[in-house]
Amino acid sequence: MKQSKLVLGSSSRYRAELLARLGVPFSQESPEVDERAFDGEFAALGPAEFALRLARAKAEALIAAGGDRYLLCADQVGVHPDGGLLVKPETEERGVEQLMGMAGRTHELVNGLVLLCEGTGQSWSHTDRQELTMRPFDRAEAEAYVREFRPLDCAGGYRIEDAGIRLFDRIRSDDYTGIIGLPLLATARLLREAGLLRP
Repeated sequence: MKQSKLVLGSSSRYRAELLARLGVPFSQESPEVDERAFDGEFAALGPAEFALRLARAKAEALIAAGGDRYLLCADQVGVHPDGGLLVKPETEERGVEQLMGMAGRTHELVNGLVLLCEGTGQSWSHTDRQELTMRPFDRAEAEAYVREFRPLDCAGGYRIEDAGIRLFDRIRSDDYTGIIGLPLLATARLLREAGLLRP
């Protein structure tokens, strides 16, 4: 097996914790990409291609001249029950409003995953979807959750990793790690295809 020169292009500790489970050495860098600058492309591309577009942009932002690393980047897109793009709320007020708009309804999380070889430009990619149904809840519960856990940097305004799980009635997913933002089944497959993970 070739020596891994894997870079996780994310500052997320959740993604780093997930990737560490695969046992492939990696470093972590945060790409400088303004995700909101791409919002206008969502309607034309659709959720899956939009997620891949963002993941590719992150990988390309990390390319260093003459480098031979493998850049692994992911992006998760939240799709509102009405079909629009869910964004990071950034304020408590917007977080509560997002949650109330999804209470008792089903929305999707779509992941775009890109592994890019710096030296050759070869890339591997994958998309997946999770379907999440929130139970009905009132504004007081939404306000209490947002106030205590402050999931203001998460599309949809919740974290499945904390008490946000209490807001849900049902989750359908082929790989639950995709809900957290790095689908490990697909990640392992891409790393094997690139020769970074032993079959």
